[in-house]
Amino acid sequence: MKLEELRQKIDSVDDDIVRLIAWRVKLAEQVGKEKKKQGQQIEDRQREERILGHIKKVAGTEGINQTDIEGIYRQIFTIAKSIQGAIVAFQGELGAYSEEAAVRFFGAEVQVKPYEGLGDVFKAVEQGEAQYGIAPIENSLEGSISRTYDLLLDSSLKVCGETELKVSHCLIANPGATLGSIKRIYSHPQALGQAQAFIKHLNCELMPTYDTAGSVKMIKERRIMDGAAIASTRAAEIYQMNIITCSIEDNPNNITRFFVLAKEDAPPTGNDKTSVVFSVKHKPGALFHFLRELTEKNINLTKIESRPTRQKPWDYNFYLDFEGHRLDRAAAEAIKNLGDYATFIKVLGSYPKARRAAE
Repeated sequence: MKLEELRQKIDSVDDDIVRLIAWRVKLAEQVGKEKKKQGQQIEDRQREERILGHIKKVAGTEGINQTDIEGIYRQIFTIAKSIQGAIVAFQGELGAYSEEAAVRFFGAEVQVKPYEGLGDVFKAVEQGEAQYGIAPIENSLEGSISRTYDLLLDSSLKVCGETELKVSHCLIANPGATLGSIKRIYSHPQALGQAQAFIKHLNCELMPTYDTAGSVKMIKERRIMDGAAIASTRAAEIYQMNIITCSIEDNPNNITRFFVLAKEDAPPTGNDKTSVVFSVKHKPGALFHFLRELTEKNINLTKIESRPTRQKPWDYNFYLDFEGHRLDRAAAEAIKNLGDYATFIKVLGSYPKARRAAE
């Protein structure tokens, strides 16, 4: 068979695959409606695992890599849950970078629900108001988000996913306002800090607020004609505001990493990370011995940092990310052996690695 004929057959198969996925999504939508009628939760991990077990067996008989097919089906599950009405809680107003991160992770059809504070996001998931939450955990320029780490320490929620978002700031104002007419700039303190080089030439008063998109909403509702907000292109579109200029951040390599939160973490995919928090005993080499054990088990450490325990002065917790799932043999043994050196340990969750922000 000639190359062009083979390609035509592939095109035909691709058409069939898309139609079948669309059919499956429509059926999932009907399932969601029935769940709502019966008062059932959208999330059904046991059902997902049964499906994956069956699909992987079929893949094995057809000579297809089981990990690859599992990854494909997890994406299909995400689409289905979005259609069924799974809600994702985020901090801020519509158009916030956290909402944009939720869309990146779950897809454009996801249902999002804004909350004023990060603590409210955690509470919403804990109490079942939302099936998922999304929270920023670190920024490539500003470092870790302390509030998120503190909430993770105290919450029963697990990290079930991560995503990265490239942050590009715009200066946004009411229609008719110009750069020369702006006297005050509103935004989250972190956004104001990330656009200092641009701002310092404007001779404007800086007005910190709790949210980037919330700043856009505020200057629109209050008709502040001599004020502008720093936020995303999406925020300008949502509130139908004018973008005076874009890409005003000091550093173009501005990426924020977000954790996806749920009542349970994710099953193994073969391409996972695990996050833990622990404190070590006050004896020489305690932390070193644990890190050496990760090395001996060929586990790649991707992040480590310390934060005060908030219990007594100069006592610290260590937050650590490493490659692998907590159920993997090597990782499970390392976590178990950490007990020899730790006074406290909590597994925050295992989850599939994020796509890079540029992907």
